Amino acid sequence: MPAQPSHPAAPTDGPRHVALIMDGNGRWAEARGLPRVVGHREGVQALKRTVQAAPGLGITCLTVFGFSTENWSRPPEEVSDLMGLVRTYVASDLKRLDREGVKVRILGRRAGLPADIAAIIDRTEATTAHNDKFTLQVAFNYGGRADIVDAAQRYADRVLAGEATGPLDEETLGMGLSTAGAPPVDVIVRTSGEQRLSNFLLWEAAYAELVYQSVLWPDYGPEALADVVEQYRNRDRRFGGRATPRAAPALAAG
Repeated sequence: MPAQPSHPAAPTDGPRHVALIMDGNGRWAEARGLPRVVGHREGVQALKRTVQAAPGLGITCLTVFGFSTENWSRPPEEVSDLMGLVRTYVASDLKRLDREGVKVRILGRRAGLPADIAAIIDRTEATTAHNDKFTLQVAFNYGGRADIVDAAQRYADRVLAGEATGPLDEETLGMGLSTAGAPPVDVIVRTSGEQRLSNFLLWEAAYAELVYQSVLWPDYGPEALADVVEQYRNRDRRFGGRATPRAAPALAAG
């Protein structure tokens, strides 16, 4: 990455793991009378800006929703365009990400992907596996429900193979998810003004904060991400407990 402008020290109470539903590419393009693929291309640039800004805001892991299991139902030409963007993004950015210590993990099912896309995913993960400065997780051919089902099936397969015994508990199921090993998700963000999870990180969202921003994804960047951090810092995270008592205002002497 190019040299970044100096930032104040990242707040210790800010989010470490931010998940992003990158929404609004198509509407951004349509509002400008452009083909939807142009919106997706600009969305790739927004992703680059956002990944670049995240470490300076104290974020150590960024998970983004790239392509869902439901996106296969889109028109074939749009699916083809999205696959083409994966090829372009990796070709243009993999060396830089590796050079700057970014570990890339791909979440989701590998079965059914075009052979060259599957090979790109394997190469990207292998190339960056040793990095530890920052983690970028890309949910691709991913669905939250499918991931939970796959985790449960993995455990059932282990039981049938005699490798595991006993009931399936939350910790064990969590270890079978594609996000296993990542830090807990602190906040899930959706852009474009829509307010739903759309089958993204359903298990991991249990106690994540939710932030909805009206900005369309191609316009996203450091300022919008900084706003997420600030909103998070002003939330009272209770994890099912009681609200944190607020200090009573001091009484004036007299």
